[in-house]
Amino acid sequence: MTQPAVRPPLPAQRLAGVASSPVRDLLALIDRPEVISFAGGLPAPELFDLDGLRAAFDRVLSTPAGRRHLQYAPTEGNADLRALVAARMTARGLRTGADDLLVTTGSQQGLTLIAAALLDPGAVVAVEEPTYLAALQCFQLAGCRIVTVRSDAEGIDPASLAEVLETDRPRLVYLVPTFANPTGRTLSAARRAEVAALAAEHGVWVVEDDPYGELRYRGEPVPALAAQPAAADRVLHLGSFSKIAAPGLRLGWVRTPATLRPALTVAKQAADLHTSTIDQAAAAAWLAGTDLDAHLEALRRAYAKRRDAMMTAMPATAPAGSVWTDPDGGMFTWLRVPGRAVDTAALLPAALARDVAFVPGAPFFAGRPDPATMRLSFTTHTPDEITEGMRRLAAVLRPAG
Repeated sequence: MTQPAVRPPLPAQRLAGVASSPVRDLLALIDRPEVISFAGGLPAPELFDLDGLRAAFDRVLSTPAGRRHLQYAPTEGNADLRALVAARMTARGLRTGADDLLVTTGSQQGLTLIAAALLDPGAVVAVEEPTYLAALQCFQLAGCRIVTVRSDAEGIDPASLAEVLETDRPRLVYLVPTFANPTGRTLSAARRAEVAALAAEHGVWVVEDDPYGELRYRGEPVPALAAQPAAADRVLHLGSFSKIAAPGLRLGWVRTPATLRPALTVAKQAADLHTSTIDQAAAAAWLAGTDLDAHLEALRRAYAKRRDAMMTAMPATAPAGSVWTDPDGGMFTWLRVPGRAVDTAALLPAALARDVAFVPGAPFFAGRPDPATMRLSFTTHTPDEITEGMRRLAAVLRPAG
């Protein structure tokens, strides 16, 4: 007699509370050339240094050491790459040595390693509201309890943070203080000093996620939170090549206090042994042979024009009474349309029908969402395409009659 088949076990319970990323889901829906997408936080592919990266891969594979770049490698990362990144961070005002850095498979992995090394299930994590949704996924997967801190036009509110630190006693505070995802806001130097002082007073770890810091289009740079003396021994600083070189490299890094370096290295070993050897070697060769300042200046010029095109079109796109951010850099603006009953997720199908896309704002909230919000990215399309995309969006947000 044939025995009935036994169903395989269900997925792990820890996945039950982790929502799928609406950005990743949208990318599958809008892979059509006629769609003008403001949804994904994607750098412009036509601005990738394709020739320079091709030459870098060729150089590292053509030398006598070429086979070594296809071999297993140290967990901490390519020594040349770490030295080059450290020198650039130091030149930007954040004193860094090569040994301070752990190379990761994108800065998203850096966040995952931090969660593995620091956060047991049930640990409390504080985030500004709203915040980067993939960070929320990471902390949810780690089984953390997420508490929210109020933010305003200047970023996270130190008074609210002080209250959360007293009442909820989080183990870690997660911030994107420069050109934040999703809002585009930048935390002022004064507030950074307050956050650093609070972290020192309460003995809490702070994660400073900084993928956009070199994409400034106006104003003066604000020193990194990790450069604050009060926070020097408790801030983990995440960086990435995704926005300044190419996301397909999947290369990032964690600048970590010495006390955490062994734990993060062990977490990295357990995750993937090490990041791609050949990609690290090519990135080091690209950095060594490229005028990165000139490359970044070209990115800034192009993206500033795109940001300006979106800001110019916004008054005619958004309904009367709307508010939006006018970012000094980065990739995003954050729009809130008026009306308590508005849900931008309900407007998305109409937008897609007009071949334009955005990300509804609700998934960026760990607490009570504001459904009247949306995130718009301006980096992927040309100024003319942005103008046309905003015209299409206006037909959805401000229908005739």
